Amino acid sequence: MILLSCLFAGKVFARPQVFVPDPITGYALGGHDPVSYFVDGYPRKGKRNHVHKWGGTEWIFVNEGNLAAFKRDPEAYAPLFAGCGGYALSEGFGTAGSPFIYAIVDRRLVFFHSVVNRFLFVVNGSQLMTAAHDNAERVGCVPMR
Repeated sequence: MILLSCLFAGKVFARPQVFVPDPITGYALGGHDPVSYFVDGYPRKGKRNHVHKWGGTEWIFVNEGNLAAFKRDPEAYAPLFAGCGGYALSEGFGTAGSPFIYAIVDRRLVFFHSVVNRFLFVVNGSQLMTAAHDNAERVGCVPMR
C-alpha cells in the first residue's frame, strides 16, 4: 500500500513541458532549427551563436537568416501544439512528439509520436486537425506566451 502511494505521489508529464527541449542543453526541438524544416525540408542542428528566447525556452538556428525569419514570425515556424504529437492530441492525449517524425500540415509544423500516427493524421487531415485543436488547451499542449 505504501509503495502504491509513493508511485502516485509525484506528477508525471507525458507531454513536453516546452517545445520538446533537449534534456542536456534545454534548447527547443532538441537543438534543431525550426526554420530548417521549411527551408531545407528536414531538421538541422542549430549553432549556439544563433540563439533566441521565445515561448519559455531558447531556440538555436543554423544561420542569421533563419534566426531573423523566426524573430519576425515565431508562430509560423514553431511546432503546432507546443510539440505535442498531433495524432495523439486528436485522440485527446497529450504526448511528446518527436522532432524527427513530423509533417507540414496547413503550413504548420506538426510533430508525431510514431510514423504510423503521422500517416493516420495526414490521411485524415482536416478532421483530425480540428480534433487536435479542440483538445490542445484541455491537455496543456499550447505554447507559453
